[in-house]
Amino acid sequence: MSDRLREWIEDGLIHLLDGAMGTVLYSRGVFVNVCYDELNLTEADLVLGVHADYLRAGAEILETNSFGANPVKLSAFGLDGETEAINQAAARLAVRAARDRACVLGAVGPLGIRIEPWGPTSRAEAVQLFGRQVSGLLEGGVEGFSLETFGDLDELRAAYEAVRGESDLPVFAQMSLADEGSTTYGTAVETVAAEIASWGAEVVGLNCSVGPSAMLEAIERMAQTTDRPLSAQPNAGLPRDVGDRKIYLASPEYMARYGRRLVSAGVRFVGGCCGTTPEHIRAISEYVGRERPRPITVYVSRDELAAEAGERPVPLAERSAWGRKLAEGGFVTSAELVPPKGWKPGRLLERCRALHAVGVDAVNLLDGPRSLSRMGSIPSGIIIQREVGLEAVVHYTCRDRNMLGMMSDLLGAAAAGIRNLLLVTGDPPRAGPYDRTGVFDIDSIGLTNLAYRLNHGLDPGGGSIGEPTPFVIGVAVNPWAIDPEEELRRFYWKVDAGAEYAITQPVFDPDHLLRFLGDVERYDLPIVAGIWPLPSLRNAEFLAHEVPGVSVPDGVLDRMRRAEDRGEGAARREG
Repeated sequence: MSDRLREWIEDGLIHLLDGAMGTVLYSRGVFVNVCYDELNLTEADLVLGVHADYLRAGAEILETNSFGANPVKLSAFGLDGETEAINQAAARLAVRAARDRACVLGAVGPLGIRIEPWGPTSRAEAVQLFGRQVSGLLEGGVEGFSLETFGDLDELRAAYEAVRGESDLPVFAQMSLADEGSTTYGTAVETVAAEIASWGAEVVGLNCSVGPSAMLEAIERMAQTTDRPLSAQPNAGLPRDVGDRKIYLASPEYMARYGRRLVSAGVRFVGGCCGTTPEHIRAISEYVGRERPRPITVYVSRDELAAEAGERPVPLAERSAWGRKLAEGGFVTSAELVPPKGWKPGRLLERCRALHAVGVDAVNLLDGPRSLSRMGSIPSGIIIQREVGLEAVVHYTCRDRNMLGMMSDLLGAAAAGIRNLLLVTGDPPRAGPYDRTGVFDIDSIGLTNLAYRLNHGLDPGGGSIGEPTPFVIGVAVNPWAIDPEEELRRFYWKVDAGAEYAITQPVFDPDHLLRFLGDVERYDLPIVAGIWPLPSLRNAEFLAHEVPGVSVPDGVLDRMRRAEDRGEGAARREG
C-alpha cells in the first residue's frame, strides 16, 4: 500500500479533506429514515457520485461512507450481520472514486451507546465492536482511518485500540465540541490534544457539532498543547429549523474564509462536516490555496468534459503543422531557444531564420528559464511566427502567474495565432534582483486541465467561452527522475488531463530512454526526445550537478574529460 498519506502527514504542508456525505445524499433524495451506510450496497453509484464531486472540488483526502457502520447502529436496521460487507463496500467505492488521485480514510463514528463508566458496555466490548468495522474497511483498501465526532475520550480510545489491534495505518483522531470549547463530556480541548497525542495518533483534530468560528477558538488552544498535525472539519454553521428540516446557513465563501484562518492557526488538514457540500470544499480549496506552500492540483478526467452544444473541438491535425505531424505519427524536429533579455528580438529572429532554412518544424521558446526575467515566451512566439513564418512551441510555466492570469494569457495567445504549447510547473524562484515569490497557483497538471477545457470551449468553472481554442497541448516528462514511480504517476495524470504529446529532458542514455518508452507505451502518446549537444566539459558538468531534472551519466562526463584534454575543438566534436 502507498505511503503517500504518511508522507502528507510529515511534509508540513496543507491538505484538503472532503465534506459531509449525509448532507449531500439527503439533498439528492435519500430520506432520513434510510440507513445511509447500507447505500454502499444498494445505491453504489449514488455514493460514488458524491465522492467524485468532492474530488473534482479539490479534496485530496476522501472519507468512506461508513460513519455509522458499526454493529450497534446497524442493528437498528437489522443489518448488524452485514457490518463487514457494508464497510468493505464503503472503502472500495471511495478507493474507486479516488483513482489514485486522492487518499482514502475509513470513517469510524461513535457506537451510539455509552461505555463504561457511563454505561453497561465495557471498553473491551467496545473495542471488539469497532474491530468488526475496522476489519471491513481494511479489506476494502483504506489508507488510514478517521475516528470522528466522538464526545467521550474513552470511547475514542476504544476505537483507536481497535484500529491498532489490526493495523499500523495513520489515524486521524477527531473529537466534537460543545459550544463552550470543551467536548460534550466536558473535557477541555487542551486535555484532548495531549491525551490523543500520548496514544500515538498521527493527527489530532476536531469535527462536527459547531461552526468554524467556535472551532477556530478551540484549535488555537489545542495548537499550544501539541506538536502533532492538527485537523479541523467544522459544520457549515449551526443548523436552523426550517419547517421539518435543519438548514445550515454558512455560505461557501464564509467557510472558505474560516478555512484560511484555521490554517493560519496551525491546522494542516482542513475540510468540512455537517452542512458542507462540494461547493464549500471548492471554495475552501481556492481560499486556502493562497496559503499553501505547494501547488494545488485539480484533476478532471477527459471523459467528463464535453463541448457546449453547437461547438466542435478542433481536431489535432487541423490545429497546426506541428499538430498535424504528431497526429499522423510523423517525425518532428524543433530547436530550443531563449527569448532575449531586452526588448529587441533581432538576434532571436536571425537564429530562427537559420533554423527555418534547414527545415526545422518549430522553435521551442523557454519561459523565464532558471527563474530569470526575459521577454515572455508568448510574445516571442508571436513575433517569430509573424516575422519568420516558423511555428513556435511556447513553453508556459505556472511559477509566475495565478490561474486567472494564465487563462488570460492563453486566450490572448490563441487570438494572436499561438497554437503549440508545452506546459510546465516551472523552476523554483531563486535569489536575484527580481521578486523571488513563486505563485504556483496550480501545477502543470492543473494547467493541462485548463488548456484542455479551453480546447472544448469551457472555462475552469464549466462556463462557455464560445469557440474552442485550437491548442496542441504538450507536457514535459523526465525519464531520469529521482523518484521514477512519482514521475510515472504524474505523467499518467497529465495524459488523463488532456496532454497530446510530451518532450523529455535531454537524453544522454538512449538505453534508459527506450526502457522508459516501454513503461509509457500504453498511453499511446507521441514522445519527443530532447537532445542537448554538449559544447564543453564545463557545460556537461553544469548540467550534471546544477540543473534540476537533468541526468548526465558518469560515462558521458568521462568522455568529455578525455576529449577536453585534446583541446576545445575535440570536446565540441565529442559533444
